[in-house]
This record gives sequence, structure tokens and C-alpha cells, in this order.
Amino acid sequence: MAPMSARITGWGRYAPERVLTNADLEKLVDTSDEWIRSRTGIRERRVAAPHETTATLAAVAGKRAIAVAGLEPDDVDLILVGTLTPDYWMPSTAALVKEAIGNTRAAAFDVMAACSGFVYAYATADAFIRAGTYRNVLVIGAELLTRFLDFSDRNTCILFGDGAGAVVVSASDEEGGGMAGMEMTTDPDGAYMIWLPSGGSKSPPSSETIRRGEHYVRMEGKETYRYATKTLATSALKAIERAGWDPGEVDLFIPHQANIRIIESVAKGLGLPMDKMFVNVDRYGNTSAASVGIALAEAVDSGRVQLGDKIVFVAFGAGFTSGAAAVTWTADPLHGKRADSVVPTASVRAPVDWDSVDPMPARLMAVLAERDGVQVPLDDVVPGEPEPAHREVLA
Repeated sequence: MAPMSARITGWGRYAPERVLTNADLEKLVDTSDEWIRSRTGIRERRVAAPHETTATLAAVAGKRAIAVAGLEPDDVDLILVGTLTPDYWMPSTAALVKEAIGNTRAAAFDVMAACSGFVYAYATADAFIRAGTYRNVLVIGAELLTRFLDFSDRNTCILFGDGAGAVVVSASDEEGGGMAGMEMTTDPDGAYMIWLPSGGSKSPPSSETIRRGEHYVRMEGKETYRYATKTLATSALKAIERAGWDPGEVDLFIPHQANIRIIESVAKGLGLPMDKMFVNVDRYGNTSAASVGIALAEAVDSGRVQLGDKIVFVAFGAGFTSGAAAVTWTADPLHGKRADSVVPTASVRAPVDWDSVDPMPARLMAVLAERDGVQVPLDDVVPGEPEPAHREVLA
């Protein structure tokens, strides 16, 4: 039987410990702290350690969200991971997350909508629950973008960081609460404004694609900025309209954290003060699909979201995709303390007789090693290493 509503019951986030400051980037490209802050609002961003992957970041955020929801891993029926930086093109990152969190029964798949991935995955979870298919869905946005950046290109390497944000969406037999309105759009006219040229079937990896630097993110900044500013505002307004709300009724907006100027323009377009916009881009940079999830979890844990609040999260990304959700908050914010019991480590079983080679860009590793010294890999000593999958031996 279909439930009366689908509500967010848990939330969690994870950002790698290592910080990459604007001062660090001054050693890599022709830029300055003042130049970056004045144009983007970013002061620093996080960089995953060599032993970390998109799946391990996602698993920590997911385990925290499950704990906050008061559930066990096997209570989750479906795992959705929004990402454009998967561990592998196959299997899905969601499949790896399933094992890493200790779940044995959920379906799992990835959602690829670039920076809008978390909102798209949340809308998917809401639809599955309202249809009566699943009771508890784990939604994660996770990215490890620093491994797809050219650290000699100041147009891109100053913008992005690594991290993961997650929510648990659960069926409820009570009316009201949860998503009241949504909007999702895609405009392929912007397909090549933010893109990764090679690595897919159109241009498979080769020595030539590597030589030409076609495995790094490329972006047309000015065109993307103009489109994002307009689309974020219109998407948010459409979701608010479908919820039957007025923009002035919204207690907090949680926009995609790409650029402080874009957020300021969206606030102006909606006729709202900046204190209604949650902002953490200064500390994390643009974490793509992880952005909204990280910001949402941080907003709740910092006391910016209360029971009954009307909140709107909205994102824009490559494609050009956009997604917005108008949500009535029903979970006790104090439940966020449950995440403190989760150890911030996760391990993903590696393939037999294979290992990655120098996962971090050499230029970035050199700057961080000069500042912090060499980090000791921890992937072989992480507690709770999953047991290898067992195959039935036939006689």
C-alpha cells in the first residue's frame, strides 16, 4: 500500500580532512587568494587522500545518514548515488557503497546528472516511496573531482573540491511533510559548456587523448554562469509554485554551492535577502552532486532548519541540468547527534591482482607533500574491512 508521505529521516555528510587553500593554488597556477575570493567566494576546498575514493566518501556520509534516521544498514531498500566521478564506469559506485555500509538486500544504482545529481536522486527516491515500492531509500551525492582537474588550468582547478552528502528518505503513514513540489529540466544546448571530452564511447581512452589532456574537466565559465543564474531561480520558483507556496514563505534556500556570485544573483532574482540562502561554498568549493547534500546536512546540524520549516534545495549542472525541491521539514534536528557514533572511515574491496597507480595528480601531490609531508596510506588498516564475496563451490 502506498504511504501517505515520503519524509527525510536522516542526513549525513563527509568531507576529507585535507584542505587545499587558495594560497596552495598560488603555487600551482597564476592566481591569487584575492582573485579567487572576489570572483567565486571560495577560500578553500577539501581533497581526498590517495586511499579514498568516491565510494568511500559516499559510504561514510551514508552510514551517518542511516544512524541519524535510527536505522540499521539492512533497513535500506534502495541506494542511489548521484555522481559524475564514479570509482569505475562499471560496476556502479552505488554497488560498492552497498557493500561498504554493510547492506545485504538493497537495490543500488547511480544517477548521473552532474551537479544536479543529488536533487535528481532525491526526486527518484520520493517517487519510489510514494509508489509503495520501497520504505527506506538512501540518497547520496558524492564526488572526487580533484582527480579530474588539470592543475595547470586556473579556470577549473580553483573551483572544485571533494566530499559527500546523504539523506535517508522514508515512507510515512502520516499526511504532509516531505517534498511538496519539484522541478527538473535538461537543456542539451549547454552539453559542451561543462564536459569531459574523452573516456566514453565517442572518444575512448588512448595515449593520444591523454596527451591532449582530454580526461580533465573543461568549462566555458561565462556562458555557464549566465545560464546557471537564470535557471536556478526559475527552477526554484517552479518548485515553490507547485508546492502552493509563496517565495516569502520559504524559511531557507539551499542552493548548489558553485559560486557566491551566482547565489547572490539567485537571491536577488527571487527578491530575497542573503540570510535566507545557506552558504558554505567558501569552505568546500563546488563539490558538484555532493554540494546540496553537504549543505543540507550542515544547515540542519547548525540549527538553520527547524521542525515544520519550508526549505528549498536547487541545483544546476552540466547537461545543462537543473533540479529543485520544495520540502517541509519533519525530522528532529537533534537526531543529527546520532552521527557522532559513526567512525569516519570506510573501505571498498579492491579487485584481485589490481591496484590503481598514482590516483592523485602529481602537481597537486607535490604541493600538498611540501606543506603537510607525505601521508601514510590507511586503506590496508581500516577497521571493518568487508569480507570478499563468497562463491558457491560446486561439487
